Amino acid sequence: MSSDGTMRSGRSQRYLASLWKHTFLIVGVVLVLMPLYFTLITAFKTQENYSLDKSGFPNPIYTGNIETALRGGRFFMWFKNSVILAGGSVLLSTAVSALAAFAFARMRFRFRNTLLAVVTALMIIPPVVMLIPLFLLLTVMNMTSTYWGAILVYAGLVTPFSVYMLTNFFKTIPFEIVESALLDGASSFDILVKILMPLSGPAVVTMIVVNMLWVWNDLLVALVLLPQDDLRPLMVGITVFGSRYNSDVPVAMMGMLMASIPMLLLYLFGQRYFIQGLVAGAVKG
Repeated sequence: MSSDGTMRSGRSQRYLASLWKHTFLIVGVVLVLMPLYFTLITAFKTQENYSLDKSGFPNPIYTGNIETALRGGRFFMWFKNSVILAGGSVLLSTAVSALAAFAFARMRFRFRNTLLAVVTALMIIPPVVMLIPLFLLLTVMNMTSTYWGAILVYAGLVTPFSVYMLTNFFKTIPFEIVESALLDGASSFDILVKILMPLSGPAVVTMIVVNMLWVWNDLLVALVLLPQDDLRPLMVGITVFGSRYNSDVPVAMMGMLMASIPMLLLYLFGQRYFIQGLVAGAVKG
């Protein structure tokens, strides 16, 4: 009897723990999906419909916000700027990070661990803390209000994460593969490009997706470094919808919805590799 009571008590405790866990997860999902819900329903409302009912479904569904958001061709100009900034900074960061990660993972030199720790520690520094020094540095170099200046800043901000991730992944690749390539006469650069990078596909895709999302969605850095309208990236450009179109929130929401589509497609394209990259260290380590 005592044993049955203990079993029932154990099942009850597990049930309560599971209930709390699922409740917590459901609340988290609701909090995450609420902004998406608000964006979707607002993007297809007229300004009058939005003023009357901010949280209800659009009635009727209005698609004219698409035309308004694309008015004047500025949306496509801002989209081009975002592609240049995100693509350029991620390419530069990936190249630099791959070289640095190869050195940290496969080479022996003094202060290697200390230097890696310093680079890794840069991940916890908020970009806003470095924004003023970076702006002053770009001013001295006469690179403010230029694509290259912003690309260098973005690449520098995402490189610590990239170096950390690639270094850990490179360490999981068996040394015998590298040693065999060295015996065949391959150079360090050949080993990196022809062996380590192809074998690190999931980690590279994960790194690219995360960095592209960060740069694409950034507002603060671009707002400070690229004040001209013709240099603004998409997310900064969307913020002017309010003043340009008399605080038309549905138009701004439609712009944000369209701006999120490229990153959604990027994630869906690399989803399989993205998930593999996130768990690769735990599986291979």
